[in-house]
Amino acid sequence: MTSINSICIYCGSSPGRLDAYASAAFALAESLVSRNIRLVYGGASIGIMGMVADRVLKLGGQAVGVIPKALAHKEVAHHHLTELHVTQSMHERKMLMAELSDGFIALPGGIGTLEELFEIWTWAQLGFHHKPCGLLNVEGYYDALINFLDHVRAEQFVKNHHHAMLMVETNPDALLDRYVNYQPPAVKHWLGKDET
Repeated sequence: MTSINSICIYCGSSPGRLDAYASAAFALAESLVSRNIRLVYGGASIGIMGMVADRVLKLGGQAVGVIPKALAHKEVAHHHLTELHVTQSMHERKMLMAELSDGFIALPGGIGTLEELFEIWTWAQLGFHHKPCGLLNVEGYYDALINFLDHVRAEQFVKNHHHAMLMVETNPDALLDRYVNYQPPAVKHWLGKDET
């Protein structure tokens, strides 16, 4: 069993086209609070980011935002969070979000969401952390990406056990259940040492 006290959510600073994206953000927030799991996210008050944080706070949960100084005004930093960390750079932001979290979930989002997801998944592949990573696939939003990742695996650019590290579910409780039972595979650290 893995101890999950904080989950980092990557998601859009826009609401997206479908109401289902907001509904999924609310459902994930409710799942986190019901399990006493703290939200860690990008610190904005707008889009899916703001929706998940607002719902966590409304339900009495904890929401921790991490936002770089340069984006604090552009992304409209959320000033009613449990904690708001303002960093000097995007790199510092992502490092702190990773340090504060026991797992990572991507809701629908844009280029930034994808970049954050792929970086944290790469860190897991390299053995820099042993925390679960996953997609909440809302209304098939990530179907094309999932198919592409299957293609990447078939073309032997990603090993099966690395591919399996990225968990995919359509229901937040199902994904969080898998996180609690997550056993990281043995991976080759970048120095060549086997680690679990």
